[in-house]
Amino acid sequence: MTVSNPSAVHADSGRALFIRHDEAEQLDRLGVRLYADHDTTGGALSANRATLPAGTDGPPPHFHATSAELFFLLDGTLQVLAGEEVVIMGAGDFLLVPPGMVHAWAAPATAPADVLIVFTPGIERFEYFRLGERFIRGEASLAQILETQDRFDNHFVESTLWQQHRATAREWDRAAGRIARPRR
Repeated sequence: MTVSNPSAVHADSGRALFIRHDEAEQLDRLGVRLYADHDTTGGALSANRATLPAGTDGPPPHFHATSAELFFLLDGTLQVLAGEEVVIMGAGDFLLVPPGMVHAWAAPATAPADVLIVFTPGIERFEYFRLGERFIRGEASLAQILETQDRFDNHFVESTLWQQHRATAREWDRAAGRIARPRR
């Protein structure tokens, strides 16, 4: 049974939450498909799928005070800042970032990334992603996103390590492009 507009699902409700891929809300500009939010899971989790084209940055460094964030890489490669290290994930890899740990992610220039992301316990994410989609379309401001940090438990911070890593990764990608470029 497909639950199109499911009410909250609790262990004692006797119902399972089932969302078909094609029925999940797709935010095209952001590359995010929304599966389950905190209100549809009784607060148990929030889940989405992010698809990043090769060379695309995900969100800047941030942390969640109340939720762990699970990354399961379905396909491609994902570079992830996890605290004070950068992890390179391949298809099938699993990463759990605990509450309070600074993290960010990006797809390298050489490969896209298709990643399932789960927050537990669940936090309100759908409206946050919709705000991000409006921002990309030029319909919302950075100030509006920053004003929601407490509401969506998404707190942005600086990370010198991530800045250095991304700058180095871009430099390597440019060098690889020059080396791989055919001579004329």
